[in-house]
Amino acid sequence: MAKEEEMHPLVQLARQTVESYVCNGIIPKPKELTPEMRERAGVFVSIKKRGQLRGCIGTFLPTRSTVAEEVMMNAISSATQDPRFVPVDPSELPHLSYSVDVLTTPEPVEGADQLDPRCYGVIVECGGRRGLLLPDLDGVDTVEEQISICRQKGFIAPSEPVKLYRFEVKRYT
Repeated sequence: MAKEEEMHPLVQLARQTVESYVCNGIIPKPKELTPEMRERAGVFVSIKKRGQLRGCIGTFLPTRSTVAEEVMMNAISSATQDPRFVPVDPSELPHLSYSVDVLTTPEPVEGADQLDPRCYGVIVECGGRRGLLLPDLDGVDTVEEQISICRQKGFIAPSEPVKLYRFEVKRYT
């Protein structure tokens, strides 16, 4: 686990927010906003416990007035509302690590040949259903795997026509 001073300020903010919220039910006020924290962007916060996913929730477009607010709200959601996991317990906090992905605006693509699982995240859309997968994830090595996972997440059948979007991320750990 990285020491506090080695963490990027966005990761520090995610960790501090989760710890404050899980222990005290309080959403802390950030001490200082870096220029990047003042921007607007979609943000995903991923939480791992001993290397295993423990929560991951985010927004692919900005829903708050700053990246800092996106990080804080998505950190709390990742820790307490990811439907795949029970909420984080205070006893788990020393064993958690965090990463923050700041997304570029998704852009439509014509086909899978314009995707790359190392460089681009993917959004697959059909009607009102949507599945999203971040880029450069362990075990996801092909575009076909990315699209298949997105379809599963969005409850989109393999035979249904989809719109594809790609985005890039800046990942902080």
